[in-house]
Amino acid sequence: MKAIHIHGRGGPETLVYEEAPKPHPAQGEVLVRVYAAGVMAPELTWEPTYQTNAGQKRALPVPGHDMSGVVEEVGPGVTDINVGSEVYALTAFERDGSAAEYIIALPSELAPKPRSLDHRQAASVPLAALTAWQAFFDHAKLSAGQTVLIHGAAGGVGVFAVQLAHWAGAHVIATASPRNHDFLRELGADEIIDYTNARFEDVVHDADIVLDTIGGDTQERSWSVLKKGGVLVAIATPPSTEQAQAYGVHCVWFIVEPSREQLIRIGKLIDAGQMKPIIDTVFPLAQAREAYEQGTKGHTRGKIVLRVHDEVEEE
Repeated sequence: MKAIHIHGRGGPETLVYEEAPKPHPAQGEVLVRVYAAGVMAPELTWEPTYQTNAGQKRALPVPGHDMSGVVEEVGPGVTDINVGSEVYALTAFERDGSAAEYIIALPSELAPKPRSLDHRQAASVPLAALTAWQAFFDHAKLSAGQTVLIHGAAGGVGVFAVQLAHWAGAHVIATASPRNHDFLRELGADEIIDYTNARFEDVVHDADIVLDTIGGDTQERSWSVLKKGGVLVAIATPPSTEQAQAYGVHCVWFIVEPSREQLIRIGKLIDAGQMKPIIDTVFPLAQAREAYEQGTKGHTRGKIVLRVHDEVEEE
C-alpha cells in the first residue's frame, strides 16, 4: 500500500510518500480501508507520535489519527463490526495513523460514519469534535446558561466548540479575525471579538469557561476574564496551577482520547443538522507534506483533509 512515513524528527519536510506493507488485523483488531484522513500539524512535535505505548521508539511512524473509511477485514474475536461497514474514528496516537491506504483500528475507536457526510467530511470530525466534546462535557462540566469564551474559534477544534457550546445552551463568545465573524455567527457564536483590534480581557468578564486552543500570551491574559470558580481548559500548553489558585479558578490540560460512544453521539447531532464539519482544504495523500505545511501556518478555517481513496470507486 501507499503511506506517509515520518523520516526523523522535524516538520513537514520529514514526510515521505512511499510503499509500505499492508497491515493485517490481529486478535481484537479491525483493518479499515482509509478513504480520507484528517491533518493535525502539531502531531509532528508530539512525543506519542514517535513512541509505542511501552515507550519504545517507533520506526517510520505514519501520522494522522482521524479518518473515515470502510471495514476491510476483522480479526479474531471481533463480533460487533462487519466487513463493508462505513466507519469513522480517532485512533490511538501510539499506533500508525491514517495517512495511509489502510489502518489498523480497535472496535472501541470505530463508530458508524454519519449518514449525511461523505468520507472527506467525516474524516474532518473525530479529533476536533472529540476534543471540544471532552473539553466541555468531561472536563468543564458545561451546562446551559453558562458563558463560554473560545479562543481560536475558527480553527479545527474551535468550529466544533462553538457549535457544541451553542447546542448546549451556553452564551458563546469567540475570538477571531474579521474575515471569520459572519462565518462564526452562522455556527452559533453570540459575540465575536476581533483579536486584531481589541483585547478580549477588556470585553469579557465573569466567564464560566475559557477554552484555550492557543496558549502563550493568550492563555496568560485569560485568567482575569473568569469568574471565581470558573474553569480554563487548555489543549495547546499546560496552564499554571499556581496562577489558577491565585485567581480562584480551576484549570485543566488534557489530550483527547478515542471514544466510540462519544463519536456516535456526535454523529447523531450531525445527522440531525445540529452540527456540521468545516473543511479548509483537501489534498491528495501524495501531497501530505504540502498539507502539513499549510497546517503549520495556522489561521485555517476548519480542518485540512487528505483524500486517500476516491469514493466513486465504490459506486
